[in-house]
Amino acid sequence: MNENTPGQEPESAAPAPAPESAPELSTMPKPSEPAGPPYVLLEKLAYELLEDQRMNRRWRVFFRFSALILALIAIWAAFDFKGSTKQVNSRHTALIEIEGEIDAGSSTGSVSSILPALNDAFSDVTSVGLILKMNSPGGSPVQSAIVNDEINRLRKLHPNKPVYVVVEDMCASGCYYIAAAADRIYVSQASIVGSIGVLMSSFGFTGLMDKLGIERRLMTAGENKGLMDPFSPYSAKHKEFTQAMLKEIHEQFIDAVRAGRGKRLKETPEIFSGLFWTGSHAITLGLADGLGTVDSVARDVLKAEDVIDYTVREGLSDRVLKKFGAAVGEGAARALGNEWLKPR
Repeated sequence: MNENTPGQEPESAAPAPAPESAPELSTMPKPSEPAGPPYVLLEKLAYELLEDQRMNRRWRVFFRFSALILALIAIWAAFDFKGSTKQVNSRHTALIEIEGEIDAGSSTGSVSSILPALNDAFSDVTSVGLILKMNSPGGSPVQSAIVNDEINRLRKLHPNKPVYVVVEDMCASGCYYIAAAADRIYVSQASIVGSIGVLMSSFGFTGLMDKLGIERRLMTAGENKGLMDPFSPYSAKHKEFTQAMLKEIHEQFIDAVRAGRGKRLKETPEIFSGLFWTGSHAITLGLADGLGTVDSVARDVLKAEDVIDYTVREGLSDRVLKKFGAAVGEGAARALGNEWLKPR
């Protein structure tokens, strides 16, 4: 046994040789680590499932709420009364508003809206008279003539119920055609009144087509069927025919004004020329009778301050149906156009 003697250092043991093929730790491949314990993955899946359910629930609530709103609108539209919801049994003035263009599609300026209101107002035994509150630039001579005739007919059936017109901003052309049937016409100083005339407008593109080298190919089964076609030449014969037709309608308009205004009308060479005047000047010419408003005429002329509105207005259901019909028509036209233009 070797023992170290004092003063001698112990011999150090020789280091163990390193394995020849042992790779370094940094170059050893690491085993794939799991994403986490299984309950973490399950929690994540459960959370995503809950989020999907919440989203689906929100959409279901939204669609149910929308369906409820549409149902309420449909119910309201079904009971959307046209005209006045009045409940009156006392003496009153009947009011009918005529506003906007006189046209078959107008909400308050068409035969379909004015005539029922006139009949209701005249047939109501508690109405003492009618006020037509008018604000229109005119429109269809046909619609205007029908309303004029109906007012005259109802006035004969109810001679004790006068009809007065109150003009707001404007009563021109076809609007005045209707107003001429009233017993009196009241205006404001700055109202625009008159325009007793008839017009027909169009465009002509023949010169432009010649410059662009475009040829118009129009086929008709009648030599005058292409009358007023903007892409065809406008012959002297067609112009003469159109002018004669306009003159005939103008004469009908003039006759209605003369019959309605009578001796109050102070005819001048320009009164039937299509010019229009202020309310003050219209009174001077006999086209109007005085200044007044709905309230002043009801109070001071008819002596019935209670004014009840008989105006027949377009209901919500009609507006919705019109828009729906227009949308369907536009969609159908677009679909047909796409089908027609589809490459084959």
